[in-house]
Amino acid sequence: MRNTIMKTRNPRNLRPLPRTAGFTLMEMIAVIVLLGIVITIVGGGMMNTFGGGKWKAGTIQVKKLAGAVEQYQMAVGSYPNSLEDLTKREGLGPYAKDTDLKDPFGHPFAYKKPGDAGRDFDIVFLGKDGKPGGDSTDKDYGSWE
Repeated sequence: MRNTIMKTRNPRNLRPLPRTAGFTLMEMIAVIVLLGIVITIVGGGMMNTFGGGKWKAGTIQVKKLAGAVEQYQMAVGSYPNSLEDLTKREGLGPYAKDTDLKDPFGHPFAYKKPGDAGRDFDIVFLGKDGKPGGDSTDKDYGSWE
């Protein structure tokens, strides 16, 4: 009778099984956490940028309104008593729309006739908070600047 020896595989010769395509749960969680951190950092910076953009738009709107006041004065012969006069059909008007009389934050522009320091008029953008004074996007901006 013949002895049959059962052959076994030597563990040193075993190759690891090929890994199937895909990600483990831990890898997916790590990627989601990292994406959340990046979005939080970038999103916070973007919100500050948008606020600054509105402030800049407010300063441009002041210059536009100052030009409308000057046009009104040339056509009518006197400066308007209020910014609302720019929306009426006086002279060649209207010189502005109702929506032009509010800043990008929804506050009305301040108008003073005569203005300070010998100016004919002043238009003031009071910033995001709509109150005099402040820093950053709450800072005021006048038509004389």
